[in-house]
Amino acid sequence: MNLIGRDTDTAGSERGAPSLGTKLAYGVGSAAFGIKDTGFNFFLLLFYSQVIGVDARLVGLALTVALAIDAVADPVIGYWSDNFRSRLGRRHVFMYASAIPVAVSYFLLWSPPRGWDGPAMFWYLLVLAVATRVCISFFEVPSAAQAPELTQNYDQRSSLMSYRSFLGWAGGNLTTVLMFFFLFPAFATAAIPQGQFNPDAYVVYGLGAAMLMLAAILVSALGTQSHATVLLKPPARRLTPTLILREIAETLANRSFFALFLATIFGFVAAGLANALSVYFSTYFWGFTGQQIGGITLAVFASALAGAMAAPLATRLMGKKRGALVIGSVGLVVSPLAVLLHLVGILSTGRDPATFWTVFLLGQLDVALVVCFQALSASMIADLVEHSELKTGRRSEGVFFAANTFIQKMVSGVGVMGAALVLTLAHFPANATPATVTDDVLQRLGWYYIPAMVLLRLAMLASLTFYSLSRTDHEDNVRKLAEAGRAP
Repeated sequence: MNLIGRDTDTAGSERGAPSLGTKLAYGVGSAAFGIKDTGFNFFLLLFYSQVIGVDARLVGLALTVALAIDAVADPVIGYWSDNFRSRLGRRHVFMYASAIPVAVSYFLLWSPPRGWDGPAMFWYLLVLAVATRVCISFFEVPSAAQAPELTQNYDQRSSLMSYRSFLGWAGGNLTTVLMFFFLFPAFATAAIPQGQFNPDAYVVYGLGAAMLMLAAILVSALGTQSHATVLLKPPARRLTPTLILREIAETLANRSFFALFLATIFGFVAAGLANALSVYFSTYFWGFTGQQIGGITLAVFASALAGAMAAPLATRLMGKKRGALVIGSVGLVVSPLAVLLHLVGILSTGRDPATFWTVFLLGQLDVALVVCFQALSASMIADLVEHSELKTGRRSEGVFFAANTFIQKMVSGVGVMGAALVLTLAHFPANATPATVTDDVLQRLGWYYIPAMVLLRLAMLASLTFYSLSRTDHEDNVRKLAEAGRAP
């Protein structure tokens, strides 16, 4: 049965409230992006700098250059999927085509040749990072862009995005839990007592993660395929490079979008900085054991679920903008609090149970706040589609969500580059073990980390204040489009 369309009562109700099956199929695709994100944000810097031995500055540079290259691809893919015509619909050809290249490039990223020097490894990392980014864009951008088509309801869009946000976190977190509970312990040896410093562990991780990404992409694409052919079909027209650039610029020339774009950049870069340094803090700063780190990671499933459930509630009670401001303000305090308490002497090391549980609880609260904020931000982007259509006469979901995907990728580019800078300023040694890192280095690490996080979060909140689209504005936009006969 087609649950989305224009010809049946069932289809009409689906435009307001997507079914559970639709939400799950739409959301599970984000697991592929979540797995990629977790690998880039948590382990890639550690793997290439501490395990392989590449200078952290070269790693950060490679990822930033890859981000700059990918920045060109995202809006082009988004625009292309907005205007693509096929019997499979606008989006799904791209989604299917991405599946195998994503899996292959991600696997190779974690299986670098042995014995190469720093410059050679830099080029290897750069090529594979670009390939992974561009390939995942061919899935993530068209996949995410389905949301405004699946429902026009202000509250249901937050619900739909909550599924995508939670399942994205769950997919990435699953691989992290498996690594700390099973993979790293299995690769601990007498010569390498901590498995996270054994390069062989990452080869196995790369293979397993690649297979999970492949499965998530195919399940999501197949699960939403039945809706694709009954949604909006773009008009046939001749597209030229000049026309494409002009229409992309026209679509994105929106004050509310620009405010949200800046806010999300600062928010995701802050999250990327925190994620890239999280293994450093857990392993070196706090001195947690692998089991403690695994326990913290395992609990993220619950905290991410709590954050996903909070987003629709915040939408109903406060609206999306106010809800995001409140959530972001609480996160500003929570995120660096444990590190600050340690630096001023209130918390000791991870060997103290009180310290562990304080770090654990604050970390879980921070995850819930980040997931909630991400869901609200994505839902706010979806609401810009009708706002833009009234001005331009075009449906541009792909362009808007391409911008959002680009922002998320900055987590593993600018965020990792920022983490590499913090490590450099702290004079953090390469190929270090917890026993070889001095207290002075750890103190510098903490004191550089806190102001960076606070400034990024403040910039995020300041930018978000300029977003102006409310519930009433969105409902008026939907009504005007329906009266003009232009609803999807």
